[in-house]
Amino acid sequence: QVQLVESGGGLVQPGGSLRLSCAASGFIFDNYPIGWFRQAPGKEREGVACISRSASNTYYADSVRGRFTISRDNNKHTVYLQMNSLKPEDTAVYYCAADYSRSDYCSLSAYQYDNWGQGTQVTVSS
Repeated sequence: QVQLVESGGGLVQPGGSLRLSCAASGFIFDNYPIGWFRQAPGKEREGVACISRSASNTYYADSVRGRFTISRDNNKHTVYLQMNSLKPEDTAVYYCAADYSRSDYCSLSAYQYDNWGQGTQVTVSS
């Protein structure tokens, strides 16, 4: 069974850090680009960061570039999102997703992705 499971969310003060994990099972993980997305209440889902299957290409939304870092460990079937200098506007449910295209590029468009995790809540508040 193909499954993506996010973890690492929680409550953090502004300026703090969190590391999210996306653990994959049930498919050949290193064949696929992985993206991180987020959705705040009343807002559309937006792409945050993505990483190609070999990790040779990464892309970031302007709103997080320089603060967030995406990485992957294909041996552990896990993608990470290190989030530093968090702001209240980063508050959202964060999702990871797999793109079955097997491309060595990646996209921040949600339409490109085929399989989604259930999400993990990140709240940035004092």
